[in-house]
Amino acid sequence: MTIDHAPPPDISPVSPQPSLSVSSAPVLEAVTPDSVRGARSRAVPRWVRRGVGPLVLLLLWQVLSSAGVLHRDVLASPGTIARSAGALIADGTLPAAMAVSLQRVAVGLLLGGAAGVALALVSGLSRLGEDLVDAPVQMLRTVPWVGLIPLLIIWLGIGEAPKVALIALGVAFHLYLNVYAGIRGVDDQLVEAGQSLGLGRWGLIRHVVLPGALPGAMTGLRYSLATAWLALVFGESINADAGIGFLMNQARDFFRTDVIVVCLVVYALLGLLADAVVRTLERLLLQWRPTFTGQ
Repeated sequence: MTIDHAPPPDISPVSPQPSLSVSSAPVLEAVTPDSVRGARSRAVPRWVRRGVGPLVLLLLWQVLSSAGVLHRDVLASPGTIARSAGALIADGTLPAAMAVSLQRVAVGLLLGGAAGVALALVSGLSRLGEDLVDAPVQMLRTVPWVGLIPLLIIWLGIGEAPKVALIALGVAFHLYLNVYAGIRGVDDQLVEAGQSLGLGRWGLIRHVVLPGALPGAMTGLRYSLATAWLALVFGESINADAGIGFLMNQARDFFRTDVIVVCLVVYALLGLLADAVVRTLERLLLQWRPTFTGQ
């Protein structure tokens, strides 16, 4: 009888685990949040950054004028323009002209804005109103409103009425288009949600439709203000005896390019001021609608 002996198990030496050296450890880098990087990039105030471009243009303009490249009969230097502006302010000519022009723009904006918003509400809130109002307005807005100046003079004379009417026409169409588009752009699901909450027709208009159309109305107001200043330039060429346009016409007759540029700068500053007012209204009225503001 033989006894089979099992072979001894193969015991091999266990290889030691490689030890982690300090040099193979991952290198950790500090991560800077986007908000911190944005704060660093905004270390320089925004108004300073926005003012760099105009200052460079003014400096280049002054250098070209001093070097004789720009003759004063073609375009006065910034220094000459500044002195002329100071003289017009000192004798009260420029403030009086600004007051007259601001009054014309305010009246035209009020009349044209009321007409444009009223027509947009009638057309946007009702299909019957759209059928009756939209087609005539779309036809009239394609007519160049500047080309209506001869008719306005025949109908309204050469006083203040045609100037204000011209501004009102330019304002009304911009507000109509944007308010109408804002009303029709309201999400239908919001309307259904309001109906499910028991809102009636006027409740939907007040709490859903009009707030939803407010961004479009603000955009239309900004376009309308820009158009109002443009219409004012044309309107004050209609036998005007006061206003910024009257100053420009006088300066043109005497080849005073410095006074002309002063009037243009006033137009630009008034336009920027009006746009800043609308931006402030947007921030106050549209706080419920966060938007992308850039990085």
